[in-house]
Amino acid sequence: MGEPAGGGEGGGGGAGWRPPEAVVLDLVLPDGTGTEVCRELRRWSSAPVIVLSAVGEEREKVAALDAGADDYVTKPVGIDELLARLRAVLRRTAPSGEPVIEVGDLVVDLARRSVTMAGRAVRLTPRQFDLLRVFALNVGKLLTHRMLLQEVWGPGYADASNLLQVNVSQLRRKLEPDRAQPRYLLTEPGAGYRLVDPTRPA
Repeated sequence: MGEPAGGGEGGGGGAGWRPPEAVVLDLVLPDGTGTEVCRELRRWSSAPVIVLSAVGEEREKVAALDAGADDYVTKPVGIDELLARLRAVLRRTAPSGEPVIEVGDLVVDLARRSVTMAGRAVRLTPRQFDLLRVFALNVGKLLTHRMLLQEVWGPGYADASNLLQVNVSQLRRKLEPDRAQPRYLLTEPGAGYRLVDPTRPA
């Protein structure tokens, strides 16, 4: 997984020379914050990022996830659990041999884990891609909050609706021509979300 980096400045710069397979990032760093490093990392890498911190406040978690983190672990955490989470995010980034799915101008290549919108490449974090993958495999179907959270994050996240909202918002920012009036990722109030093809009659 590459060599460990030091502080915020060293972590961002060193990783650029040897792209990491995955990153474990502390929110509290000597020369910056983990959230800032994560945001910078996302400019050039889609490697899975697990944020590790003693900070347990909800707003800190949301800030890290909004910056592009894929998972959040509050210290203290056992090494076995941390390694298990690393294996899980790495499995999600491995080639799957699955098909290419087209939804209007949106093209999702499940095997290559690549996405284009109207011919333009879209860079997603591994977690964002996992979420889009579930939508793409269920085009037109209503997917409940609980189902999406369990499918993408696991049973322990079944009630983390805020986590889902953050990631859906991130997907819309990257995929929708107009985030204020989404055409692909629609909200079903009080129920969940639905991926639709706006070029086809409802």
